[in-house]
Amino acid sequence: MLIPRKVKHRKWHKGRAQNIRWATDKIELAFGSYGLKATTGSWVDSRQIEACRRVLTRYTRRGGKIWIRIFPDRPVTKKGSEVPMGSGKGAVDHYVVTVKPGMLLFEMDGIPAASAKEALLLAGYKLPCKVKFISKN
Repeated sequence: MLIPRKVKHRKWHKGRAQNIRWATDKIELAFGSYGLKATTGSWVDSRQIEACRRVLTRYTRRGGKIWIRIFPDRPVTKKGSEVPMGSGKGAVDHYVVTVKPGMLLFEMDGIPAASAKEALLLAGYKLPCKVKFISKN
């Protein structure tokens, strides 16, 4: 699974849920001809990204090329079960990426459009946000 090799700050603040603004970065296809774009915002876990990657590689039978445009760099902490209140912040449990609406998550190329659409929409079921298929033409 994807985790950062080294981080500047081990634990982050959670932040507040504001009006989720549209993405300004990673909004256009840069590598492939087909892509999967988020239409809602959420936190995507490294396990969910790995599940999507497995769906894409299995569906295409390792044909074509896949680009993962997101990387989980945000640490999420969790305290142990039955731990009393207080005693500080919990240990880092997993890493997530903050996905904004309009952000490209995956790109594909080298396979027919129909099979790329089917594979990307199957991978979209593994994600906590709503997605749509996009293509260059």
